[in-house]
Amino acid sequence: MKVAILEDLKEVALELCELLDATPGMSCSQVYFNAEDAMHFLPQQPADVLLVDIGLPRASGIEAIEYLAETCPAMQYCMFTVYEDDDKIFQSLKVGARGYILKGSPPQKIVEALQELQAGGSPMSPSIARRVLEELQRHVPSVDNRELPLNPREKELLTMLSQGMLYKEIAVQMGTTIGTVKQSIHRIYGKLHVTNRTEAINRLKR
Repeated sequence: MKVAILEDLKEVALELCELLDATPGMSCSQVYFNAEDAMHFLPQQPADVLLVDIGLPRASGIEAIEYLAETCPAMQYCMFTVYEDDDKIFQSLKVGARGYILKGSPPQKIVEALQELQAGGSPMSPSIARRVLEELQRHVPSVDNRELPLNPREKELLTMLSQGMLYKEIAVQMGTTIGTVKQSIHRIYGKLHVTNRTEAINRLKR
């Protein structure tokens, strides 16, 4: 695995380079201290993976990935940064980063993250993975009765069914016939994509 490094702190970059060169199956192919150099030279000689810092002197690591993702589509990108705020995380993922590792991670974790990335995974430091999950959960639409594809009368019928009422009792309550109640229930099953009373009631109670 050929890994290029984009990191403005030379000491950090050289330590990473030494770590990669000492790891079987890995090598540090290139080191860049600013985004502009990486964007200029990498398209001519792409690496397998680019380990990217976000905070750089001029253009950011995020801007570098956004550019390189177009010119080096086969290269994979892993953030290596101190930033833990949601904005930086999701900007990075949006432009093409497939990993997000925090500085301060143990050397072995960095190596494992790069191996996981190369194997098709999306390595993330635990605190970053937690933030990503929390953000996704905030955008998962909640399912409640108002979202059921039923009209008010069908919801009323299903509610009575959930209370254990018999078809005859429901018919009396709704001023209709048992046959109509049965037809309505089957229509409800179709709308909810269920096959029985239990499944329909479970949808109501979510």
